[in-house]
Amino acid sequence: MMGVHFEKITRENLYIALEILNSNPEYNLLENGKETRTISEIEEDLLNHMSESVLIMLDDTYIGVMDYIMENPKDHCPWLGLLMIHGDYRGFGFGTQAYVLYENMMLERGIPKVRIGVIKDNVNAHRFWKSLGFVYFKTTVWQNNREITCYEKNFPKEALNLN
Repeated sequence: MMGVHFEKITRENLYIALEILNSNPEYNLLENGKETRTISEIEEDLLNHMSESVLIMLDDTYIGVMDYIMENPKDHCPWLGLLMIHGDYRGFGFGTQAYVLYENMMLERGIPKVRIGVIKDNVNAHRFWKSLGFVYFKTTVWQNNREITCYEKNFPKEALNLN
């Protein structure tokens, strides 16, 4: 049994990421001011040289999208930019499982902490990230004057793979 795992997003499977993103119209409205995205909009977000983008899979079913950068040039920290579970699969703990897999990847790479930014009005996301041990460190303003709450999670030194 494979459970939750990741598959790199490519041009060939980008349409799957689009379907997942468009299954969450309330998030798209918060982020972009409209309920759906187009393939060209997400291509710029998910197929670039700055971030790593993956589809989240449960066995052989695509259930989510994750996008992260290993080093933000502004603070030299890794940032998890997006973790979204398909609307049909939300509420089953798959987001937590995907995050734990991501965190384990960061620990294996010897990364001491990760950061995230959450749109101020995304109440469910604030609750989710706090439940995973993320703590507030600042508020900033992002594109279109949207307020972003920034959280970070420091990993215990003994958990890091420092080989």
